[in-house]
Amino acid sequence: MADPKGFLTTGRETAPTRPVEERRQDWNEVYVPGGLLPLISKQAGRCMDCGIPFCHNGCPLGNLIPEWNDYAYREDWQAASERLHATNNFPEFTGRLCPAPCESACVLGINQPAVTIKNVEVTIIDKAWDSGDVTPQPPERLSGKTVAVIGSGPAGLAAAQQLTRAGHTVAVYERADRIGGLLRYGIPEFKMEKRHINRRIEQMRAEGTKFRTGVQIGTDLDGAKLAKRYDAVVIAAGATQWRDLPVEGRELKGVHQAMEYLPLANKVQEGDFVAPPITAEGKHVVVIGGGDTGADCVGTAHRQGALSVTQLEIMPRPSESRPLHQPWPTMPMVYKVTSAHEEGGERVYAVNTVRFTGDENGHVRELHLVEVVFENGTFVPQEGTERIVPADLVTLAMGFTGTDQENGMVEQLGLELDARGNIVRDASYATNVDGVFVAGDAGRGQSLIVWAIAEGRSAAKSVDAYLTGVPSALHAPIRPTDRPLTV
Repeated sequence: MADPKGFLTTGRETAPTRPVEERRQDWNEVYVPGGLLPLISKQAGRCMDCGIPFCHNGCPLGNLIPEWNDYAYREDWQAASERLHATNNFPEFTGRLCPAPCESACVLGINQPAVTIKNVEVTIIDKAWDSGDVTPQPPERLSGKTVAVIGSGPAGLAAAQQLTRAGHTVAVYERADRIGGLLRYGIPEFKMEKRHINRRIEQMRAEGTKFRTGVQIGTDLDGAKLAKRYDAVVIAAGATQWRDLPVEGRELKGVHQAMEYLPLANKVQEGDFVAPPITAEGKHVVVIGGGDTGADCVGTAHRQGALSVTQLEIMPRPSESRPLHQPWPTMPMVYKVTSAHEEGGERVYAVNTVRFTGDENGHVRELHLVEVVFENGTFVPQEGTERIVPADLVTLAMGFTGTDQENGMVEQLGLELDARGNIVRDASYATNVDGVFVAGDAGRGQSLIVWAIAEGRSAAKSVDAYLTGVPSALHAPIRPTDRPLTV
């Protein structure tokens, strides 16, 4: 145990952020550089090293949280990094992007603020990179087997790294021009600077993983031919089929999907554009959808110089504290204020968009909404509550409905889909096609980054056993598809 009295003597302190006016002027991460290190030893000391650490179950990866908390408390950063990497390929991603279901499951959180697990995690990995403790781990020998991984998001990268280290020759196919999937083009720079992806890619290249960018499986390369070329295929293409809003005026200029808007802002940071083709500068912006993607649109609009930003959510505002029907150790739906929300804008709950209206040039200018109440499984409009919101730019951030079925890959490979548009797989992540496996959102549906990495590791273990004919020595969470959802 780190500090036997730490949870009694030390209060919870989280990572300090830069002033709002400062960070709205740039695209750097919102946190004070190096601001966590002076706090983190004492914060890790709040961990009680529980006999039954529920944080293990809260985390789909099964992270060894009490162990690396103890090492962080003692400032043994190398040992902490080793324990962290034992279950997680990319803690610098999860430490920045995960909503931390582990903290919701923290035993201390029953009657006190939970341990700052996420902050401890990101401090350990940043310290490891700075100290040179993160190095390539190439295999001692090659198996002679080849694997194609379709998609380079967290699930695909985790599967690829595990299989490469097991000695298989792995090629990752990515339809975008850079590796990273939604990590690269869906997550704004202010949430995670892309240098964190770049150095992981260099580590993986040094280990032997091959990367093929600008290749869309299904159009640029036939899926069936790909499967014949490799001994196994892992599909980690995500759930990119976005949910649309079929209302009057949807066709107006200025109404875009969030994933049409956010990647362009990231491409400016990559140097591809001087200014984004779709920008919020000088505009009244409305974001439809109250989740993380919506918050990313809010923060991006602030940095682009929006006149106003309004975020709409069809559900009622969540409670400030854990609801009774979502008891510990589940991850509750509570009211959150992200860094983007700290920076300004208005959040409107329990409303539904009725229609858009535009000007004589066919450009959106107004959004008409109505208040709703959820009754008997449907949202009922309330009479007399209609109102108009100015809208020069509208982004739709309403989630995703399954994997992409338009590029031809699913049909070419002969894959079965479930009722939600996800690729059907069994407990070993195998699809109905021999040698083809699926991991992450493509099989699970839209979910968290920790689930993506967990499934990538688990699928890799199954692929390794399939290729070698013997039980795999790769570490993976225990059947994460069988574990109860925490959200």
